[in-house]
Order: sequence, then C-alpha cells, then structure tokens
Amino acid sequence: MASRRAYTRFLAQCKPRSQLSTSRPFNLSSPPHRSRSTTPPPSISSSRLSSRCLQLTALAIALSAPLLYKMTVDAPLALDSLTLAERDTQLKREDGINDRSPMRLRMEAFIKEQQQEIVRALEAVDGQKFRQDEWQRKEGGGGITCVLQDGNVFEKAGVGISVVYGTLPKKAIVSMRANHKNMVAEGEDIPDSLEFFAAGLSLVVHPHNPMAPTVHLNCRYFETAKSDGTSGAWWFGGGSDLTPSYLFDEDAIHFHKTLKDVCDSHDKEYYPRFKKWCDEYFYNKHRNEARGVGGIFFDDLDETVSDKENTFAFVKDTLRSFIPGYVPIVEKRKDMPFTKEEKDWQAIRRGKYVEFNLVHDRGTAFGLNTPGARVESILMSLPLVASWKYMYEPKPGSREQRLVDVLREPKEWV
Repeated sequence: MASRRAYTRFLAQCKPRSQLSTSRPFNLSSPPHRSRSTTPPPSISSSRLSSRCLQLTALAIALSAPLLYKMTVDAPLALDSLTLAERDTQLKREDGINDRSPMRLRMEAFIKEQQQEIVRALEAVDGQKFRQDEWQRKEGGGGITCVLQDGNVFEKAGVGISVVYGTLPKKAIVSMRANHKNMVAEGEDIPDSLEFFAAGLSLVVHPHNPMAPTVHLNCRYFETAKSDGTSGAWWFGGGSDLTPSYLFDEDAIHFHKTLKDVCDSHDKEYYPRFKKWCDEYFYNKHRNEARGVGGIFFDDLDETVSDKENTFAFVKDTLRSFIPGYVPIVEKRKDMPFTKEEKDWQAIRRGKYVEFNLVHDRGTAFGLNTPGARVESILMSLPLVASWKYMYEPKPGSREQRLVDVLREPKEWV
C-alpha cells in the first residue's frame, strides 16, 4: 500500500502546474509556454526540474518494485491462455483440494490417499517396505509407483497411481464419441483436438505361496475439457478380480461377497451386471478360459448410468473394500506348506496371466501406446516368474484340473 501511495505522489508531482502551462502539453525538453497573466510565472531552470523528476522517478521505481514483483508473481495469468494442467496447478496453489474442487482433482487426491493406505496394509503383512518412485510427465501430471519385490510374503506387489494430461486428436474424438455422445455438443463440429485428463490407481499382488491367490484392482477417471477448463465428457471405470493357482471356494466366496456388499449399497443391479462383465472381460479367448475366478469390472460409467457424485462414491467404496476383501485371504494362505510341483503349477498359471495382460488387456495397450508413458509402471503387473510348457495339461481329477474346469465355466460365488 505504501508503494502505491508513493507512486501516486510521484505522478502528481510530475504533472504540469497550471502556471507553467495552459494551452499545450508540458514538455521537459522545451521552455514552458508563458501565460499572458500580469503576474510573472516563477522561474524554474530545466536542470533543476530534470533533476527533481529524476529523483522522483528513482524513488518511485524503488518503492514500486516490490509491488510490481508481487503483481507479476501472484497475479493469475489469463485463463484462456492456460492449458488444463496449468489451470489445475493454479487451482491447487490458490485453493487446495476440497469438496468444491473439480472432480479430476478430487479423484487425484483420493487415489494418492488410498495408495498409501494399501501400501501400509501390505507392508504390515509382508514385513518389508515398498520402493516408492515418483515421476513426472512433461505434458502435465505424473505418478507414484510403489513396488515390493522378493519380500517375505509377496514375490512381487505393485501399487501405482498415474495422472495424465494430454490432447486427443480428432481421430480419437470420433472413436470415443461412439460411446460418449457428449464428447462434442449436439450440432457442433468435431474439433481438431480436445484436452483430456486421466487418473487411476492400479495394483497387482503376486504372493510367493501358490496357495495364496494373485489379486488385481483398478479404478480410473477420465474427462475431456472445454476451452474454459470446465468438464466436458467424463466417466469412471475399474474393478477387482482374484486369480488363484489353487482354488479354495471359501476365498472366492469371501472376495465376491465383499464386492457384492459394496455394489448392493449403491445399486442392487451393479453386482450381477459387473460380475458378468468381469467374467467376459478377463477372459483368455485363445485359451478358452478365464484369467481367474473373477470379481467385478465396469467401464464408461457416465451420466447415462448415474450422476458424477454417486458414481464417485461407488468407486471410492470399491477401492476401500480391497484391504478387507483380500488381506484376510492372504493371511490365511501365506504360510501353508507346498511342493515343488505346486510351485511349478503356479508359474504355469502366471504364464496365462501374462498372456492376458499383453494380448487382451485394453489398459496395458492404451498405456504402451501413449506418448511419454512410463513403461516400467505399465508392466508393473507382470510376475517375476512365469513359465510355458508345451502342450501341458493337468492330470484328470487333480486340484489343478478342478481350477481349469472352473475357469472354463465361471461360477456364481454368492
């Protein structure tokens, strides 16, 4: 405020006095125009006047410099000149993230919180710590990849989050508009590009013990942005599924019941619909068998299914159900005895897991085809050990054969 007052005084003092000028502008380089008044004007030498103004100029610059610097640093840039990533950086700096924040920022905050909750729970089971790598994308966003390898309980466990800002080309907009009509408003021309935001959490856990099942969970949010930064098209996706090498019915029942309880608390139609979707999605077509005993899977949940807040609440509850749905199972199985043959079977089943992820999984394909993607994080889901035996078939009537039978004919567990 003091700087502004000094600057105002400086301007007032540099203004021409009435007795120095009447009909033409004041000019420091020329003598003042004399008035016809009978009272003679005061005599002011140009050197004194120049010296006085130079002193005032220096004072004004000195006093106003902090104000100008503050205005330069703190004043927001014109919003129409910012990318979506820059807008969000500004929003987080000015307001933080709260219930009034855009959904994309709330989703980002939630998955970061849940990543740490899950990491702590798995560390408590294993006794070792995750390695945590934070990375950035030059286009905007980044992620945190947490991996535990060769632990006491887990051969490999990965819990990763990613936040991606980018631009969809016209071809992608046309393709995605088939499922999301509001990508472009009715009657408007399809633009050459659209900014987008995507955020998600993905985890895969591969235990050492073949009696303990592998588990996968994913939740994600996607939205496009209008030119003013507001949300355009949006949708949620996600799911969780269990992949045992040796089937314990009680484990499958517990896992499915946990997910069903979450679904039923939001919509009674969710579980049967999403369970069927899971059985169909996590299916190795070239093997004619499911990847595991399923769970739930959902995608493209937008305003045609439910409003944004209710869907976000469902996604949050699904993610929070991971620890009670999986940790009791691995606690029960992690110390069971097993043979070398059973360990070999686990490696064969993990080979089928790798096949699905690299051949059929849309998320893996999307990640590997995204410019600037972090490949190590995308392939975090792959096990340390997998094997392929030529023309291998389990013995009829064996536990291994029973698992294959269930994978070829998915069951209703609850």
